[in-house]
Parts: sequence; C-alpha cells; structure tokens
Amino acid sequence: MKTIAQIAAELQGYDPQALSAADVNAFLERLVEPVSATEELPLFNALGRVLAREVVSPISVPPHDNSAMDGYAFAGAQLVAGQPLTLRVVGTALAGKAWAGDVGPGECVKIMTGAIMPTGLDTVVPQEFTTAAGEGCITIAADVLKTGDNRRFKGEDLMAGGVALAQGALLTPAALGLVASLGLPTVTVYRRLRVAYFSTGDEILSLGEPPREGAVYDSNRYTVFGLLTRLGVEVVDLGVVPDDPAQLEAAFRTAARRADAIITSGGVSVGEADHTRTMMKQLGDVAFWRIAMRPGRPMAVGRIGGAPSQAKSVPSAYPTSAESYQNNSKHNPGGAVLFGLPGNPVAVMVTFLAFVRPALLRMMGCTHTAPPLLRATSTEAMRKKPGRTEYQRGLVTTAPDGTLQVRTTGNQGSGVLSSMVQANGLIVLHHGQGNVAVGDAVDVMVFDGVI
Repeated sequence: MKTIAQIAAELQGYDPQALSAADVNAFLERLVEPVSATEELPLFNALGRVLAREVVSPISVPPHDNSAMDGYAFAGAQLVAGQPLTLRVVGTALAGKAWAGDVGPGECVKIMTGAIMPTGLDTVVPQEFTTAAGEGCITIAADVLKTGDNRRFKGEDLMAGGVALAQGALLTPAALGLVASLGLPTVTVYRRLRVAYFSTGDEILSLGEPPREGAVYDSNRYTVFGLLTRLGVEVVDLGVVPDDPAQLEAAFRTAARRADAIITSGGVSVGEADHTRTMMKQLGDVAFWRIAMRPGRPMAVGRIGGAPSQAKSVPSAYPTSAESYQNNSKHNPGGAVLFGLPGNPVAVMVTFLAFVRPALLRMMGCTHTAPPLLRATSTEAMRKKPGRTEYQRGLVTTAPDGTLQVRTTGNQGSGVLSSMVQANGLIVLHHGQGNVAVGDAVDVMVFDGVI
C-alpha cells in the first residue's frame, strides 16, 4: 500500500497547490485498490455489482442455426439474379423443435422465428416478400434477397468455452440477460463497497432544526447519499458533525472502522477556522490540494486509520457494532480511503463525479471507470482561460439536423444547486482549452443514470 509521498514521487511535476484534473485522477488510480472479498449471488440480486470472475459460456448461443424471421426456408443456391423463384411448401418448422423431413430442389419449409434451420437449407425469405402461387406454392420476387439472408448461425452470439463477460464488468440489465441466456443461475461478484459520509461545520443545520442566523440546511448529505446509492455501494450515514475535536475524531474513527472509504464535505480549504483539517492530519496520511478547476478547487485525499479511541461517540443513523468493526478490519486493514470535498453544494457534486466516482468504481473492482464524454455543439459563447478545467452545468438537446447541441444553465456559481437540477450534464472545458465560440464542439459528461 503506497503512501501519499510515494505516490507524489511517481507523478512528474506533482504540485499539490496547482494540481490538474488529469493529475488528480492519476493520483487516485495509485491510491485506491479494489476490494478482494467475493460472494456468489443469484442473478436477481446481482444488478449493479461487479464480476469477480469471468463468465465462460458453457453453451453456444444460439445453440443451432435458426431463422431470424417468420417466412420460408430454402436452399439459396436456387436464386438467380433478375428472376423470380417459385417453391413448393413441404412442411412447417416451429420454434422449440427440429423439423425432421427432407427438402429437395424446388421445395421450401414454412419457418417461424427462432426455429432450427432444416438440414441443407441456408436462406429465409420473409413472409411479406412472397406471394401465393397456386395450392401449396409460393413465389419469391426477383432480387429481394441473397443466399444466406435471415439465417442466424450457431454460436453467432457466443461460442461454448468463450468468455461471455470479463472480470471487472459491471452487471447491467443486459449483462444479467446474457448470463441467464447461458443457463447460469448465479455469478461471483466482489463484495459490496462500504462508504461512510458526513457533513462538517457548526453552521450546518440538519433537517428539522429551526433556522438560525448564519446557518444553512445541509444539502450535501442528501446529494452524496443519492450519488452513492446510484453507484450501488453500502452507505453509512454519520450525519452532521459539529466543529468539535472530540466529535470529529470519533466520527473519523468510526467511519474508518466501518467503511472502505470516507467522504466529507466542508472544512478542507486553506485558512478554514474549524478543526476538520487538523483532525485529518492527526488521524491519517492525507494530502490537501488546490486543484486547477472550477468549481471545486479545495480537496483532501488520503487514508484514515481505525485505531481505538476514547473520544465521545457521534450519533449515527447506522449504529456501530463490534461485528462491523471486525469485518472491515479483516477486509481493510490499512484503514479507509478519504475524500475530503469542498463545502459548496455544486462543488461537492462536481468533484464527486469527476474524481470520487471513478475512484470508487475502481475500488469496487470495475475495469471501466472513466466517465464517458459526448461531443455536442455549443449554442453560446463561453469565456475560459487555459490552465484549469471548468465544469459548466449544461443542457443537452437534439438539434433539428439530429446532432447534439448544448447550452449552459445560466448562473454557474458553486452554490447554485438549482442549476444542477436544471442540467442534464456537465460541459467539460479541458485544462488547455480557451474560449468557446458559438458552433464549437465541446465535451459533455452526461448525468443519466448517475444523478
């Protein structure tokens, strides 16, 4: 397990006071490690989990050559360019069982979608491409198909013995269907990642508390809960922790014992008056960054250990148990990975999407962790100085010509949470990029399925 100093030494030009977004992700790739424990689950319980072992197909899919259409199967060698073809229907092949008869020249078999192709036949003409030609006969119009059309080959999807899904694949609805098509009732997945989170600060109000001057209601706790739930991790909510050293220490120690990762919001900026930064330094190996980005410049990362403490316990929505301590100690002896996010609501969500989510996916054992970016045409000009990455809240729509276009949601202040509700993606203006003119192509990180 590498220390912060060891990772920093591996990154050329590492500067914690001016870190690019790319360097942040490169650092986190070195910091986090996938969980190792696994479990076997029924398919109905495996959605959103990550495969710990590749799925090898025990059968070929489809298991035989079959028809892709309702129509008539025949030997395609009888087709002649520019000429219609008349065939006599000698039987019907239904899905679920093989047709055992013989088909000679000038003959065909009526066939249903998915039915096994009779021996010697290789082409299917759809029903709508034929006309009746006397009793028991059909005529195929000239040049409407070619030999081999509408025939699905054995193993066209998967061959027996081939890898159907690789280790590290995220089990999507389509993946569950693929595994089921192989007749496999269970899959081996990595255990569910545990992530603890809490908000910090004396100015933060929990829901239900009366308003007071200078205080704000805690929105970050709920957006982080939503983001983590969408990710499919086990969430451990430690609530709002006041700016009190004993309670902060207890919260960090409890989180480190119970979880693989800890997410906090607030208290990581240089010059903060609270005790959060001090406690992070005291309890772990932590780096404090100023990232060349907007919004979300301050961030803390590292590891927090789980040594015993006599500090006063912190109220939690999930009571701590000796069993949870023991289980996490066994799976995570090095403590928990820490992500200390800024306090502004939009900055919390942006830094989570850009940095924390890919890191957590890696910890879950997922192979593909980088968020996909779409290209869209900007419908407005955007001012941007090279030297930092900007994440503008954007609204992607379809232009009249079918291409994607995007505009900002307006006010891009890091406290304007309503803009994240209006947006359906983040316009990513990269580190070296300058001003954007109307009609320029830009990258967009879409929200669908994430927020």
